[in-house]
Parts: sequence; structure tokens; C-alpha cells
Amino acid sequence: KVSDLTEVMKKHKDENFLVPLSHIHKEEIPDLLEKAGYKFTKAILYRTISSDLSDLKDVNYDILVFFSPSGIKSLLQNFPEFEQNDTKIASFGPSTASAVKDAGLRLDIQAPTPKAPSMTMALEQFIKNNNK
Repeated sequence: KVSDLTEVMKKHKDENFLVPLSHIHKEEIPDLLEKAGYKFTKAILYRTISSDLSDLKDVNYDILVFFSPSGIKSLLQNFPEFEQNDTKIASFGPSTASAVKDAGLRLDIQAPTPKAPSMTMALEQFIKNNNK
């Protein structure tokens, strides 16, 4: 959590910080640090790119699990004609859930929730409830 980060940083208020980020990032952390008056430099250390998954075009999956919006983007880049049909889609986090819905896909499993704080628990509950 960002709040945990700032708690530790309070002990080093006069230090300079390097903030590693992806080229696709939320401004939440830099904005928080700036408002709190910390001295820091943003460093773009990695790029999120889609892998070529064309070798999987003839493979069918029961459930696809996504942990970031870039996963949804990769799915649609690799398989522009993707039809969900009976394939279940699971997402972790609110921004990933939004990306699923924005792509016009059906979100079947979402985490974290109060009853399923992890993706593992969400998948386990879904499978138990749907295999009766």
C-alpha cells in the first residue's frame, strides 16, 4: 500500500528517493510524494509489452486470469477476433476489472473481495460453486 510506503519514508524525510515506474503507470505515488514534500526522481525502468501468443490460437481455456489491464490489451492484440463464449474471465483489482468490462467482455470472477482476498481463493470458490 502507498500508505505503508510513506510511513517508512517519514523516517527519512530529508533523503532523496528514486521512484521506479513502468512507462504505463498511475500518478498516485508521485502525486502523494509531491504533496508530502519529498524529494524524488521518477525513473521509467521497464516497458510493458504484449508477447506474441499466436501459437496458442488453437488452444481453448476454461478460465483466463488477468492481473493487469495490459493483459486484456495483450489478449485483444493477439486475438482480435476473440469470442468469450463459455470461457470464464477472472480479474484481480479494480483497474483490471474495468479493462475487462471496457473491452466488452464478461467478468466472471473478481478479486480481491471480502470473501476472497486472493485470486487463488476467488478461483477456488468459483470452482466449488459451479461444480456441484
